[in-house]
Amino acid sequence: MSRLTLRLPETLHRQLETLAQTEETSLNQFIVYALTRQVTLAYTIQPLSDRAIAEQKASFTTLLQDLGQASFAEIEQVMAAREKAEPEDGLTPEVIQAITSRIVAQRHEATHKPNQRIRA
Repeated sequence: MSRLTLRLPETLHRQLETLAQTEETSLNQFIVYALTRQVTLAYTIQPLSDRAIAEQKASFTTLLQDLGQASFAEIEQVMAAREKAEPEDGLTPEVIQAITSRIVAQRHEATHKPNQRIRA
């Protein structure tokens, strides 16, 4: 376990001590518990209302329309200029191969239909 020193306002310190006493636990245990709860909340999935979901979908649709479409040549130009990165842990060779195959298929279609545009 690691050690952390904090400077707390006196009123907060007293409130924490009172709450720890109420829970019949040490101040240290209470603070660890409170921090754990707070951190856990950050990783908890919060359900969205139907209205919020509809708003997100509408925003996404608007974004796609604003972005427009790109030709395969434009996509290849951007892809060639991008910074190379290591694959993520879950990105297996099989997944990479499947994605590569889809890109090759799209490239093949684009060369046979030169005016085809790919949705960005």
